[in-house]
Amino acid sequence: MASSEITIRDVAARAKCSIATVSRVVTGNGPVSEEMRRRVIEAALELGFPLVRAFPETRTVISILIPSLTNPVFAAAVAGIEQRARSAGMFTILGQTNYDPRQEEEIAATLIAERPVGMIMTVCDPATSVALSRLRTAGLPVVTIYNEGTPEGVAAVQVDNHGAMRAMTDELLNLGHRRILFLAGRFNSSDRAARRYAGFRDAMQAAGLEPAPAIEVDFIDATRDIDLTEVLAQWQPTAIMASNDLLAVTVMASLRRAGLSVPDDISVTGFDGIDFAGHIHPRLHTVRQPSQVMGGLAASLLLDIAAGHKAPQQLRPDCTPQPGESIAPPRDLSIPPPANRKQRS
Repeated sequence: MASSEITIRDVAARAKCSIATVSRVVTGNGPVSEEMRRRVIEAALELGFPLVRAFPETRTVISILIPSLTNPVFAAAVAGIEQRARSAGMFTILGQTNYDPRQEEEIAATLIAERPVGMIMTVCDPATSVALSRLRTAGLPVVTIYNEGTPEGVAAVQVDNHGAMRAMTDELLNLGHRRILFLAGRFNSSDRAARRYAGFRDAMQAAGLEPAPAIEVDFIDATRDIDLTEVLAQWQPTAIMASNDLLAVTVMASLRRAGLSVPDDISVTGFDGIDFAGHIHPRLHTVRQPSQVMGGLAASLLLDIAAGHKAPQQLRPDCTPQPGESIAPPRDLSIPPPANRKQRS
């Protein structure tokens, strides 16, 4: 059924409620239980009903959907969004998905029920996100933040994850490292991690080395603890690259428990440039994303799109290398240089 053919009557039938109830939900006029509100919004999104046309013109809420508030990267972006929203007389509401596509879909529906002016979101993968697809069908202005590969016509604020990670891999190669491991959150939970691994892989291949497969871990659990015993025994790495700073900090703690020194025994790098990474010992070698600035840019872009002042566009602020003390040349420099040979495992 095409979205132009879908009516409030269809939404009511799908949600198993009256037409009057659907009207109260989309206009915000009249009492409706939270359960019924959720059912109506989900039914409308599933059918492709253009919700925004039924929303009141005067709205003062920006919805934000992020994977986790425990990662300071997202907290900084939210701070940037809120600062810009306040300057425009707006409020924000926040949902957290825990890097779970199913939660992403459910929480997006809950946030839409607040009839926001638009939504700023980081999804697991924009190419497969049901939530993003349904928001576009509903006609709600959307800006993705941190995601790359966002569909054409969707506004985005993103960095060059591939290029930044490739450059940092080249740094390690130039120091003499050859046995480098890449540890990341699960790729189906983060397109950013997948693109960073691609940058690592391409740098290794350009140096004539066979990149080891990524070690994928759960984002939430791995920030508490990572057991690297088997990994160290199997690969004997001289460097470990983590897909973000929180994972890198956990890797460093795990290496210390194993009696290894960073960077004397193993070098470690991160990605994000969170403030905490600059206060640990040794200071983490990483690349910094301008997260608070990115949040402000995303909010400004969303407000311009909602007001009809600007078409969706994709912005790409620069990453900044953040040198630290967690990398050094490997102790064993007897390994032949990588040019024109493949490393054998």
